[in-house]
Order: sequence, then C-alpha cells, then structure tokens
Amino acid sequence: MPAPVSSIRNLGPATDAAYARAGILSAEDLRAMGPDAAYERLLQSGSKPHFIAYYAMVMGLQGRPWNDCQGAEKTALRARFDAIKARVAASGAGPDSAIEAILDRIGTGRRR
Repeated sequence: MPAPVSSIRNLGPATDAAYARAGILSAEDLRAMGPDAAYERLLQSGSKPHFIAYYAMVMGLQGRPWNDCQGAEKTALRARFDAIKARVAASGAGPDSAIEAILDRIGTGRRR
C-alpha cells in the first residue's frame, strides 16, 4: 500500500485530501512530480496559495523541518512560489478563477 502524502515530514493529515483533489494520491506520487509541479497542480485544483505551506512541503521532501528554511534559500523559494502562482493565474485555473470569470463577464474584472 502506498504511503500517504501526510507521511512526508511537515505535512499533516489535512494535506492528504487536498493533494488527492489534485490527483496526487501518495507520497511517492509527490516525490516523483517534484515540489514545484506538485504545488502547481495543487493550486490548479482549487487550493489557495500559501507560501509557508509551499516551503514546508519543499523542506519536508528534503527531510528537513519546515522552519529550517531561511535567508537566501527562503528568498529563492519565494521567487519559485511567486512564479508558480503567476503560471496558475495566467492559465485561468486556481482558487480565484471562478470569481475572476464572473467579474470579467459583468465588466468589473481586471483589465487584460
């Protein structure tokens, strides 16, 4: 039986359901995808972006505690996180895409 996503350090039981909604059903699936592709898929499935959740997952995949991320490493991870968010937003997927579509339809959305 495959290990649950929550078996990865820093990831709790609630992450199993969120990752399952994204089609990531096991710790092995998450490791095989890598942190950035997995987090992008997580956002595309409707999860809200959260920087600490992202870097805690990255640290967990490395077997490190979530609060081990500091300095230049944290700055670099923030840039990766922001790039993931931007790709998801540009694709029209993610947690805010439905409201954005409605606002665009009634003429009050962001100017493109």
